[in-house]
Amino acid sequence: MQNFEYLKPTTIEQAVAVLYREGEHAKALSGGTDLIVQLREGRRSAKYVLDVKKIPDLSQLTLNNDGSLIIGAAIPCHQIYGNAAIAASFPGLMDSFTLIGGTAIQGRASVGGNLCTASPAGDSIPSLIAHRAVCVIAGTGGWREVPVEAFCTAPGRNGLQRGELLVSLRIPAQPAHSGGAYLRFIPRNEMDIAVASAGVTVTLDGNTITNARVAIGAVAPTPLLVIEASAALIGNSTSDTSAINACAVAAQAAAKPITDMRGTVEQRVHLVGVMVKRALAIAIERANR
Repeated sequence: MQNFEYLKPTTIEQAVAVLYREGEHAKALSGGTDLIVQLREGRRSAKYVLDVKKIPDLSQLTLNNDGSLIIGAAIPCHQIYGNAAIAASFPGLMDSFTLIGGTAIQGRASVGGNLCTASPAGDSIPSLIAHRAVCVIAGTGGWREVPVEAFCTAPGRNGLQRGELLVSLRIPAQPAHSGGAYLRFIPRNEMDIAVASAGVTVTLDGNTITNARVAIGAVAPTPLLVIEASAALIGNSTSDTSAINACAVAAQAAAKPITDMRGTVEQRVHLVGVMVKRALAIAIERANR
């Protein structure tokens, strides 16, 4: 493990000041389940590591009266899915949050950290995109908001600028008769990284899909919102197989995967269509409850 100075800021102002002053030499730590491993293996370097868990805004978890949700960037996964009201309101998010590592990892791993790692296969990201999540970012120049679908810019890279910190994720309330789901395919239980994944939300009026969001992961340099797949569903019946097939085909067309040890291009393109269809079926079933 390389040497670094451990800092524990208690305000956003303290944290962003160090991040701006030190630039690439400073790294924020929320859960640390990615960062500490990367530092130990030499894949990242830091002179300063800022533990941000004691900053109040990064440790808030609030289900508002209007049904919207605020997740502080340092909140560990287990606190989110362990909250019965939140789990009941956002089952599609819980699908992904419960998959970020094993039980021990979830005691520390944060959704904010998973997003900032910006892995193409990050489990939280497609479901956050499908649920219209927005990143709330603070920096030396003030505050700004970025939709999650625009936050990841390349494998392992996010849109945070020098001196900026992800503070929280803001997720709007789900409309009545809405449902969401996230599914992934992994090659075996011993390799806990998605080969292909999909997050879907739908809103229904009777049997008609009035709104939809389809996001895919592990099949492109960044997780993707597939607008064409969403559009294929809107205005059509939940039992319209041609619309469902068109949605899956649009997702496959948007995929730009690579062949690696986890799967081939052809396998991933096929699987992402399967994952979209299956997640859509679950989302529709939940919307009808």
